[in-house]
Order: sequence, then C-alpha cells, then structure tokens
Amino acid sequence: MSFKLVNASLLFSFAALSFSASSVATIQYQEQQKLHDIAASVSASRIESDIQSLVDFGTRHTLSETKSETRGIGAARRWIKAEFEKISAECGGCLEVIEVKDTISGEKRIPDPVEVINIIAIQRGQSEPNRMVMMSGDIDSRVSDVMDFTSDSPGANDNASGVAGVIESARVLSQHKFNGSIVYAALSGEEQGLFGGKILAAHAQKQGWQVHAVLNNDMIGNTTGINRVTDNTTARIFSEGT
Repeated sequence: MSFKLVNASLLFSFAALSFSASSVATIQYQEQQKLHDIAASVSASRIESDIQSLVDFGTRHTLSETKSETRGIGAARRWIKAEFEKISAECGGCLEVIEVKDTISGEKRIPDPVEVINIIAIQRGQSEPNRMVMMSGDIDSRVSDVMDFTSDSPGANDNASGVAGVIESARVLSQHKFNGSIVYAALSGEEQGLFGGKILAAHAQKQGWQVHAVLNNDMIGNTTGINRVTDNTTARIFSEGT
C-alpha cells in the first residue's frame, strides 16, 4: 500500500508553516533535507494498525451507536480523541485536543436530531499561532444505502485511511516546532452531507483563524481500482480554485 500522499501532505505542511512565500525559493539544502527526514518518519505499519482499529468498530455511520465502547461512531470518536491525547502527552502537551460539534436535524440524510462531533487537535505555532494549515479526514463510513446505520460498514479505504493519515501526521509533526499552527481534524457527518466540514469551517471563522491551506485526505493509498488495475506511482490531488 502506498502512502505517498501522506508524505506529500507532510512536506507541504512543513513548508507552508515554516517559511513565508518569499523565502521558500531560498531554502537551503539542510532545510530541504529536514523536509525529507520528516516525510521518511511516516510509518506504514502504524497507519495500517490505525486503519484496522477503525475498521474494528464495525460501522462508523453518523447515525450509528454512540454509547457502546466497541461499536459505532461514538466509540470511534473516543478512540481518535484518546490517540490525539496520547500523542500530546508524548510531546509535552503540545496538542490542544477539543471537540467541535453541533446538532443537525431536518436534513434529507439526518432527519432526526444528531450531534455531529469532530475531534480536533491543534498544534500551536511559535510565532504565528493564528496562521493555520489544516489536515483532515472523515471518520464516518456507509454502505450503499446511505441511511443504513446498522449494517457493518468497515470503510477501511473510505475513509479510515484518511483519518489514519491525519493521526500519523500528528505523531510525526508533533515532534517538531513550527512558526504557524497545524490543525489535525477528524470530521464526522461527511457522508451525510459534509456537515463536519461545515461545522469546523464555522468554528474557524468564529475563532478568526487565518487558514492558509486545507489538506483533506480521502482514501489515501487506495491504489487498486474496481477494474483491478493498480497504480501506486501517482497521486491525484484535487484543488478547487478560489
């Protein structure tokens, strides 16, 4: 399985957070090497382990079980939060781990009130803490019937892989210091209508965050298509114009 997209995201984040646009062109060799050293710290085995942990919750559907400790999106959210807190403990409390949430109802895919909860970890920058690069992946999974919240929906590729990539990025980048801040975001409610992203965007606006980039990791390492053709040498990057 290829995780080149995670590495590319790490490289981009480091450059965006550490250097101004005018100075990027003059980065010295040692600084370039540091970028590659950071990217090389990514562990495929840790990502695979995190994917399996998320799969083991059975389903992570937005409307699924929230009280169980072993099944459903509630258990998955608590596990992700615990992982961020563990990472923070290992870097001397460098991450601020919070829940950013809202109650959604009256929607086609969320007809009854449901609390949509994002798990967020913020690594504050040293000199420009309000300048943010956000790295996100969506927690929730689904089967073909978008309203079926009881059937098993492991979602290993869509999108346990993206969340695992975000967690691994936090593990690696939390060992370094940056001028700007990094927001690691595990979003909920995305399969039901991108609600987690909307909730986080409203929070960012309310907090006055200067968001310079959002790297949304969706189905990373998904190198074999339904036609059974494997392409593990390229990464597709979608960037909407502003």
